[in-house]
Amino acid sequence: MDQMFCVYLLASRPYGTLYCGHTDDLARRIWEHKQKVRKSFTSKYGVDRLVWYEMGDTREGAFTRERQIKKWNRAWKIQLIEALNPTWSDLSETLNC
Repeated sequence: MDQMFCVYLLASRPYGTLYCGHTDDLARRIWEHKQKVRKSFTSKYGVDRLVWYEMGDTREGAFTRERQIKKWNRAWKIQLIEALNPTWSDLSETLNC
């Protein structure tokens, strides 16, 4: 099976603090955020709700998309989230990884 790469957005709560990242193992990375494995921005601010993600074929593509989204203003990020997930549900509960 080919490896997939993922860009994702986390939130502390609906309309709360946002975080954008990329990974090659979404389930593991979300688990790390929820368990506060690393002393980081997400653990400090309680940002662990997966509210949006996008799969891709290459690490470079995921990295580029992450950098693009990080430059966006907050309103654009919220529109991106709400187009996929209008209730801001924690999508990690339905991941098939």
